[in-house]
Order: sequence, then structure tokens, then C-alpha cells
Amino acid sequence: MTDLLLIEDDDAMRELLATALEFEGFTVRRAADGETGIGLARRQRPSLILCDVMMPGLDGYSVLAALRADPVLGSIPFIFLTAKGERKDLRLGMVSGADDYLTKPVAIDDLVAAIRARLARHSSIARKAPDLSSPAPLLALGLTPKEAEVLLWVAQGKSNSEAAAILGVGEATIKKHLEHIFEKLGVEKRGAASLIALETLAA
Repeated sequence: MTDLLLIEDDDAMRELLATALEFEGFTVRRAADGETGIGLARRQRPSLILCDVMMPGLDGYSVLAALRADPVLGSIPFIFLTAKGERKDLRLGMVSGADDYLTKPVAIDDLVAAIRARLARHSSIARKAPDLSSPAPLLALGLTPKEAEVLLWVAQGKSNSEAAAILGVGEATIKKHLEHIFEKLGVEKRGAASLIALETLAA
């Protein structure tokens, strides 16, 4: 069975979705808040995470940022479930590194289809490991050779200081390169940029 993690603070909505997904054959672990969800993700390493956006304490964006920053959990498919369905909300969700953004109320058939599509895509990428021997393929993303080098190391989980030491430059230079990389890739976080890099290197 596929193991899903559902992070949703509304008790009735959480149980409704979890029960419907279990009926479809998924194993569903439940979390009522962001911190609990992150803890479960670290202990259980689910196949996919469904997360509400608006929650007390850690909101969905904070949960996603924490997971994408984790080298072990960063590649887990992540789908936002939210009542915020305006175009600007969708864009914010996607540039934050989410794999999909579904608005409530969501039909269970649409939710299951989105889950299966993301799992299939993740599986196809996982079957072919990224080639980390050269930054050359990253030039196709519109990056300069130096930016491609920086992204190659960031995608391997290196911090700014570690990448600076490896490339023989200052940490400020790495930060400036990352600003340009994020702008060119249309993302705001290093986790989202890393996923794009790994997918490109695995293609």
C-alpha cells in the first residue's frame, strides 16, 4: 500500500479525506498541525504528503520549506489542499516548491488522480538517478556556467559556506548566484531549485 501523510487542522475535513483515501487503497497517516506533520514525515518517510495551507502555528508554506530543506525528505511529492484558490495563491504554492495545488472542496476522484500522477512522476525520476558528475546539463535551464556549478552543489545538499569552500569563492558570491538562479528558475527556495536541478540531471 502507498503510505500518505495528511496534514490538516480541521478534524472533520481530515477524517473525511483520510477515510475516502483509505477506501481507495491508500494508507493514511494523520497530523492535526504542521509540527506534528513534520515529525511524522521524519519518522515515517511517506510516499506523498497532502497539506493544508492555513493552519495555526506552522502554516503549510512553513511545513513545505522545512521538508524541502531536509536532504532526506526534500524530494517527497507534496500537494497543497486549500480553500485559497485565487491565481496568486496558486502561483505562491507552486513557486514555494509544491508539486500540486488543489482547492477545497476537492472531488475525491480528482484528488486520487493528482496523487497517482505525482507518485508516477516521482517513481520515474527515482528510477533514473541524477548524474551529478557535471553541471553542464543545468546550462539548459538558462544558467551561466558558474550558476550551474553552484546549483549542482546546492542540489547535493551543500550549504552556502560548503559550496563556497568547494568552489573557492566567498559565501557572498554564492548567495548572489543563488539569487540569480532563483529568479531564472521562477522559484523562491533552494529546495525547489534543487528539485528542478535533480530532475534535469536525471533526464
